[in-house]
Amino acid sequence: MTVLTEDLALDAVANALVDELVTLPWGQETPSVYETGRLTSLAPWLTGHAERLRFLLETQGPDGLWPAPAPGYALAPSLSAVEAVLNVLRAGATGGVARTALTGCAARGLRALADLMPRLARIPDMPAIEHITPMLVARINEHLAALPEPAAAPLAPPPGMTGAMLPVVADLLGHGAEPPAKLLHALEIGGPAARGALAVRPVPCGPGPGAAAAIVGASPAATAAWLDPAAPDPAALRYLEECVRPYGGPVPVAAPITHFERGWVLGWLVRAGFPVEVPAALVAEMRAALGPAGAPGGPGLPHDADSSSGLLYTLSLLGSPHPPDLLWNYETDTHFFTWRGENGRSVTTNAHVLEAFGHYLRSTGGGEPAAHYAATVAKVTSWLCSAQEDDGRWQDRWHVSPYYATFCVALALDGFGGAAAAPAVERAVRWILDTRNADGSWGVRGGSAEETAYAVQTLSLARGVPAGARRAVRKAVASGTAFLRAVPLTSDIDADRPPLWHDKDLYRPLAIVRAAVLGALRLGGRII
Repeated sequence: MTVLTEDLALDAVANALVDELVTLPWGQETPSVYETGRLTSLAPWLTGHAERLRFLLETQGPDGLWPAPAPGYALAPSLSAVEAVLNVLRAGATGGVARTALTGCAARGLRALADLMPRLARIPDMPAIEHITPMLVARINEHLAALPEPAAAPLAPPPGMTGAMLPVVADLLGHGAEPPAKLLHALEIGGPAARGALAVRPVPCGPGPGAAAAIVGASPAATAAWLDPAAPDPAALRYLEECVRPYGGPVPVAAPITHFERGWVLGWLVRAGFPVEVPAALVAEMRAALGPAGAPGGPGLPHDADSSSGLLYTLSLLGSPHPPDLLWNYETDTHFFTWRGENGRSVTTNAHVLEAFGHYLRSTGGGEPAAHYAATVAKVTSWLCSAQEDDGRWQDRWHVSPYYATFCVALALDGFGGAAAAPAVERAVRWILDTRNADGSWGVRGGSAEETAYAVQTLSLARGVPAGARRAVRKAVASGTAFLRAVPLTSDIDADRPPLWHDKDLYRPLAIVRAAVLGALRLGGRII
C-alpha cells in the first residue's frame, strides 16, 4: 500500500496505470453481487462455485439486503443473491457451504425484499431492471413453492413491473429470431429459451486472456445463460473461466470494458497534464476500434456514442485526431442518444459528444464539415444547459452521484460551449462550493475519494470561475486535495464504499477511478 504524498512521483504512477491498459486489456472493476448470483445459479459446475456462494454470504448486509447507496439500488443484487441461494438449496449444490448458513441468508433476504419492494417509489435507471426484477421474483417464488424452508410468502414485484416482455423475448429466442443488440447484455432474462439460442453467437473477446475466448453481451450472466453445459462452446467456456480467475469465484457485471476504460483513463490523465507515454500500438488499437458506427464499451456490447466519444476526444488530445462524423449515427433533433433504441437520455454522453466535436474542430479546423461540426457543438451546448438542475448540478443515468455528471458536463461546456454556456458553468461551480463537507471532501453520502476527485478537477480546470469566487475555489481545492493525499492508493481506492456506476448492478471501474484521483492530485497541487 502506498500513501499519496507531495513526494510521490505522480507521473510514474500515471504511466504505470497506462501500462495496465495494455497488460490488463479486459479492464479493472469490482465484482458484482448481481452477476455473481446469476453465475451461481446458471453455472454451478463452473470453477469457483463455493467461492461465489461465500461471496454472496459475506457481502449480505445486516438488514438482509446487499448494501447499496440507496434502497432502489439494492433491488437487483438482492433478488439475484436470494434466488441463487434458493436455487442452490433446491438443487443441493451447496459446494460444501453449510446449509444452515444458506437457509439463514435466504430467510433474511426474503424478509428484507418483502419489506422493500412494496415501498419502492422510485426504481433506479439501471439497464434491463424492468425485466430482471420480475424474472427473478418469478424464479424465487418457484423455489419457495418447492422448498420446505425457508418458509415465506410469495414475493410481488414493485408496482408496474409486470414482466410482460419476458415471454416476448423467450418466444423470439425460441423461434430463432435475433434479439435486439441491447438485450444481449441481459440475455439471462430469456430464461430456458436463451440456452443455445441459434440466433445468438458469441463474439471474440480480443487481446490478452481473451485470445481464445468468446462472449455474449459482454456479460458472464448472459454468456452462462446461452452456454449449454452438456456441450459447452469451448470459446464461451474459456471466457467464463477467465472472468472467474481474477476474483477467485465472483465475477464483474461486464467484461471486457476495454474501449470505455482506455478512453476515460487516457483522456483524464492527459487533460490533467500528465506527460504519459502512450504506446503507438495502443493508439492504433483505439483508432481501429472506431468503425463506421463507432466503438462499443467493449467486445460484445452494442456500439455507442459514449464510448466512441471518449476514444475520439482522447485521440484528439494525444495528437492523433479522428473525424467525429460517425457520431451523427446517434443524433436526434435535440441531442445524442447513447445507443440505438435507448429509452432514456444521458447528459454525460452528450458532454462527451461535445468534447469530441469541440476538440476536433479546435485542433484541426474541421475542414469542409467545419460548419456542421460547429452547429453540432451549439446544439449539444444548448441541450446540456437546458438539462441543468435548478441548484446548478447535473444528474445522469450512468452514475449515482451528481458530482460525476457535473464534472463531465461543466468541463465540456467550459471548454467548448462558449459564452452561451458560461452561466451554467458558474452555477455548477457555485453548487460544488456550497456542497463541500467539513473534512474537505465531497460526496452524496459522505465524502468519497472518487467524488472528491471530480469536484477538485472541476474547480481546477473550469476557466469560467467568477472573480468573486476564486478565493473560495482555491480554498476548496486545497482542502479537497489534502483529503485525497490521505487516501491509500490501492487498486480499489474507495473499497469501503458502495460502487457508484450504473449497469445491471452498481460497479466501480477501478482504473478509471484511480485516473480521476491522480488527475485531481496533480491539478490540485498546481492550484495550491
